[in-house]
Amino acid sequence: MAQQDPAYKARTVPCPGCGGDSIYAPSNPFRPFCSERCKNLDLGAWASESFRVASEAPPDDQPFGDAKLQ
Repeated sequence: MAQQDPAYKARTVPCPGCGGDSIYAPSNPFRPFCSERCKNLDLGAWASESFRVASEAPPDDQPFGDAKLQ
C-alpha cells in the first residue's frame, strides 16, 4: 500500500529510547525513534560504550586463537 492511499495507516511502534509511541513510516526521519532527542541519546550511549555487544574473547592472560596454529 502506498502512503498516499487513503486507507494507508502508518504503523506505530514503541520508541527504543523512551518507550513512547513512534510512527514507523517514511514521514518520520528518526524512525524507529520518536524524536531526534531519543535518536541522539541512543547514539551517545553507543559512542560512550554504555551499550556493548557480548563477546566470547578469552581473558587477557589467556592465549588468543587456536593453539595448533601458533
